Amino acid sequence: RRNPMTELNRLLESIHPVSVELRDAARRRIDHLTKPIGSLGKLESNAARLVQVFGTTDLRIRRRVIFTFAADHGVAEVAGVSLYPRSVTGQMVLNFLTGGAAVNVLARQAHAEVRVIDAGTLTPIGDPRLIQKRIGPGTRNFLNECAMTREEAVRCLEWGADVFFEEYRNAPIDMAGVGDMGIGNSTSAAAVLCALSGRPAQEVAGRGTGLDDKGLSRKVSVIDESLKQRRPNPADAVDVLAKVGGFEIGEMAGCFLGGASRRCAMLVDGFISTAAAALAIRLRPGVQDYLFFSHQSAEQGHARALQDLKATPILDLEMRLGEGTGAAVAMHVLDCAVAMYRDMATFESAGVDTAT
Repeated sequence: RRNPMTELNRLLESIHPVSVELRDAARRRIDHLTKPIGSLGKLESNAARLVQVFGTTDLRIRRRVIFTFAADHGVAEVAGVSLYPRSVTGQMVLNFLTGGAAVNVLARQAHAEVRVIDAGTLTPIGDPRLIQKRIGPGTRNFLNECAMTREEAVRCLEWGADVFFEEYRNAPIDMAGVGDMGIGNSTSAAAVLCALSGRPAQEVAGRGTGLDDKGLSRKVSVIDESLKQRRPNPADAVDVLAKVGGFEIGEMAGCFLGGASRRCAMLVDGFISTAAAALAIRLRPGVQDYLFFSHQSAEQGHARALQDLKATPILDLEMRLGEGTGAAVAMHVLDCAVAMYRDMATFESAGVDTAT
């Protein structure tokens, strides 16, 4: 009989620590560039981190991909937790595939390819451009029962890593963004983050696609009641995912793990993506060395989630769309960090006197 944890454990063990020596070598080079030490701030620290991630001081970014995972959520059946019907998930998937969504527009600006994955939309979408990794037709309503089985949760993680591996085999990927689409998924993401952090829903749940005060209050009560009924174990990320997670959230977490195992710079998008990253970190803490948090979402719980993860976002543009849009914008900043590292003259090569 197949042990569903064997493949997952093998994946987790393939993620190795980054090199402190390489970071120090990168910082020495950066400190010799023609500028006061530290004057380019986070561009400097991000460049040093990229050297660690890639495992080489020859820093360059060739190929970048944004993975957008889509799935539906049973909890969206509960009146008031979302403004939009579940049919919108599938409709937006088609919009992604035809290149008309925000993530497509911003990815083109960042010279990134977009890959769309069906992790479990309510209705199957028969389009050859769509990557099929369907676990089922949406999760179950976790207010009444577990969102998925433990075996389905493990499959999410494995299949999310497979998405990365399959694309990586086509051509190596240096930088990847991980985004989402799913009506009701801000409720699931908030429940996941509450379960992992112990914070009450009042602190983590936000307005999602634009809930009013009454809708937000309903969303908070649904999350609190669900956590009380399901009792996910915060020490067991698979248990949290199974009880209150989403198919796309699980596959996103797996994608982070897969990318880290191939020394790819993985860009966390917004609130939903951060919930997936938090699951990946709980499974393998060292994965955080490979994660770059793109931005701080306007969703109220995101700042708290970043605080809990001790993560510093690259940008704060008051965005809250998801899809991978924040990752696409943050890619430009990392491009600037690489350009600084590679192309700036040193004091010696430019014949400029150093500080006394």
